[in-house]
Amino acid sequence: MRLFGSKNKSEEKSSTQQAASQEAQEKEKGFFTRLRERLSKTRNSITGRLDRLVLGKKEITGELLDELEEILFTSDLGVETTQALIDIVQDKVARKALKDPGKLKSTLKEQILEFLSFPAAQRRTPESGEPLVIMVVGVNGVGKTTTIGKAAALFKSEGNSVMLVAADTFRAAAIEQLEIWSQRVGTEFVKQKPGADPSAVVFDALEAAQSRSIDVVLIDTAGRLHTKKNLMDELEKVNRVAGKKLPGAPHETWLVLDATTGQNAISQAKMFNETLGITDIILTKLDGTAKGGIVVGICHQLKLPVRYIGIGEKIEDLRPFDPKQFVDAIFD
Repeated sequence: MRLFGSKNKSEEKSSTQQAASQEAQEKEKGFFTRLRERLSKTRNSITGRLDRLVLGKKEITGELLDELEEILFTSDLGVETTQALIDIVQDKVARKALKDPGKLKSTLKEQILEFLSFPAAQRRTPESGEPLVIMVVGVNGVGKTTTIGKAAALFKSEGNSVMLVAADTFRAAAIEQLEIWSQRVGTEFVKQKPGADPSAVVFDALEAAQSRSIDVVLIDTAGRLHTKKNLMDELEKVNRVAGKKLPGAPHETWLVLDATTGQNAISQAKMFNETLGITDIILTKLDGTAKGGIVVGICHQLKLPVRYIGIGEKIEDLRPFDPKQFVDAIFD
């Protein structure tokens, strides 16, 4: 006999699922609040000035568009992206599809979201039983090693076994920092002495990863050399050796960029992409800059997807990039 107030298994399961769903929604709502707070400087730079520009305006004039262009350019969207947005607005105004200055913000928001949302390029994938190999590049000072540690934590949270590889052998501090992250997150770790050949470190690491059935290998690389060797040549060599040891590797190449550098980040992206073929961008330090518009510039100009964004020092502050959340946090 079923007792009054008791639940059958189906009801209990439904209740548990609802509770989990509600918890996930609350967590996501909390993240969005944090994202919006951390992007406040970028929001003030773009929409704060835009609101002041259109306040009290009755029509969209040439003078207003000139001021809009200045706002977009100085928010680090870049010349090409700024011009593309202005052209779209001018076309809408000419066709009478846009008359009210108060609608400028929603028009820009819609177009910027379109710039950020495009199909990801086809990626190489590891064969069954082989590790996913990710080569992480970027100049010194962008937060590359810290980003690798945080990404390792994300992979671990998804149930993957992870190996960190210290192929930035030109800086002893980089090896030590990565080893600390490995211990903190709980990953396998491969290193050699400072000054060792980075390619040799990667070769040995991939051999170890295969023998230990590792799921994900994250390779830290140099951002500057203390020798006369060319950095790009050295990275290309690492890339080539990884492919010889494990055909198809590296399957992904992440470029870490410091958002506070603004337009310089686009220059770095072009340079690394030409040599290595970047698959993903990671933008750090978005919480400390008004130059968050650089995200739009990179996606629009280079057609490279942003994989993660960094909005703080905590491990959970490296977050998968969601174009809609990003745009909502800036415009709403």
